[in-house]
Amino acid sequence: MMLGFLLARGGVDVVVLEKHADFLRDFRGDTVHPSTLELIAELGLLEAFLALPHQEAPRLKVVVGDREYDGPDFSHLPTRCKFIALMPQWDFLDFLAAQGRRFPAFHLLMRGEVCGLVEEEDGRIAGVQAHTDQGEVTVHADLVVAADGRHSTVRELAGLRVRDFGVPIDVLWFRLAKRADEPSAVLGRVRNGRIMITLDRGDYFQCGLIIRKGDVDAVKARGLDAFRAGIVDTAPFLRESVAALSSWDQIKLLTVQVNRLPIWYRPGLLCIGDAAHAMSPAGGVGINLAVQDAVATANLLGENLRRRAVTDADLAAVQRRREMPVRLIQAGQVFIHRRMFGPHGEPFPFSWPTRKLIALMLPLLRRAAARFVGIGFRTEHVSS
Repeated sequence: MMLGFLLARGGVDVVVLEKHADFLRDFRGDTVHPSTLELIAELGLLEAFLALPHQEAPRLKVVVGDREYDGPDFSHLPTRCKFIALMPQWDFLDFLAAQGRRFPAFHLLMRGEVCGLVEEEDGRIAGVQAHTDQGEVTVHADLVVAADGRHSTVRELAGLRVRDFGVPIDVLWFRLAKRADEPSAVLGRVRNGRIMITLDRGDYFQCGLIIRKGDVDAVKARGLDAFRAGIVDTAPFLRESVAALSSWDQIKLLTVQVNRLPIWYRPGLLCIGDAAHAMSPAGGVGINLAVQDAVATANLLGENLRRRAVTDADLAAVQRRREMPVRLIQAGQVFIHRRMFGPHGEPFPFSWPTRKLIALMLPLLRRAAARFVGIGFRTEHVSS
């Protein structure tokens, strides 16, 4: 959506296909980081964006046991917005779609599900076939961009295979009502052998309980009562809200992946975002990396797309530009995940010397974490 908006803004005719009728789904990423807010400001849209319902988190906290620790502090970042904006991704997508529609070159096709690729005799991708309300349609294009996520249909149709790095966790995703006196700035909780994420969405918490990969059947076998009791053990303030979980249908399994395409493109096709590099939820960086990919793609390809002269070398330039930050962040995520559980299942098992070292370095770590999460590596700026 961001790429379509940027290219249409630059005069490139774009069709964005969305297979659903709307965007009202629970996405993994609802954190809009300072780097993305900076891009929105560069587009002159920050005031309108921040008028949407959202919560602002200038710093994040983590509770370990019964003790609260300060986490990343974004107030020192060299950006206009020194906070993370917590906003449902469906609102972000609606916002970008509305901005795109200001330009005659932007075309959004809802209920347009890609079912095939148009391939020329020399192997070049020249468009897509899609199921729509009006039947099957063919969209011819000088460039097809796969931005359809970690289970990318376009990527699979193109025969591109990812390299998987393996992570030992999955996440059970659910929402619980929020009461006025409950804490909102605490992002993560580690207590009684469990790790849980609590994202403040105004009148409710979007919660993620981290489990070992493949353990979902065992969790369900223990029953909903045991699941609810585990939540209360981890976050006692949710004791009243947790009763609303009355069915496993309210709890979704998010399969955590960290993977990357060795080559992000083939003639006529480019993969960006999770289609090129699936990220774990650690740091909430996935949506923001995807937006950075979109800006870099518009910057590097916009002029040649206007001239209808995009080459394989142009597509390779996008991968060269974006692969380094992806590699660095994925390496950090894999490192963290592989140390999340000790041999007996205890979360984050740190030795006494390690805990003391972390305590001494906390102010520096908070700033470093804020930079890593809030800005990342090789930030992009709108130049198209």
